[in-house]
Amino acid sequence: MSDDEFLAAFEATTLPLSAFNHRAHLRAGYLYLSRHGLGVAIDRFGRSLRAFAAANGKQGLYHETITVAFLALINEHIAGGNTADWERFAAANPELFDRHCLKHFYAPEELSAPEARTVFRLPRRRVA
Repeated sequence: MSDDEFLAAFEATTLPLSAFNHRAHLRAGYLYLSRHGLGVAIDRFGRSLRAFAAANGKQGLYHETITVAFLALINEHIAGGNTADWERFAAANPELFDRHCLKHFYAPEELSAPEARTVFRLPRRRVA
C-alpha cells in the first residue's frame, strides 16, 4: 500500500484495526511529520488517531503524552537524516520500534497518570 493510500485509509477509518500496529503508528507519524512539520502533525495525527480509535470502539486507548512524545522522537530522527522515504527511515531507526522506548524519558507512573492521557506532559525525570 502506498503512503498516500495508507494515510487515506487511516484518515477515513477504513484501515483494518489489525493493520494498525506499532509500526503503522510510526509510519503514520513519520508521514504527517514529513509532510507537515511537528506542530501540524501533532494536531492532525492526534485528531486522526482519536477518530480511528473511536471508529473501532477503542476510544479509551488514545494517550496524548505517548502520542506527542513519539512524534517528537520521530521528528528528532527525521532531522538526523536517512529520511528519503518510510522504508529507509524505518531501517535506519530500529530503536523507535521498541514500544517501550519512552521508558528512557518517562517513569512508569508518569505515563500511567490519568491526566497524561488527555494532556501532553513533559517527563519529570529521566529514567535510566
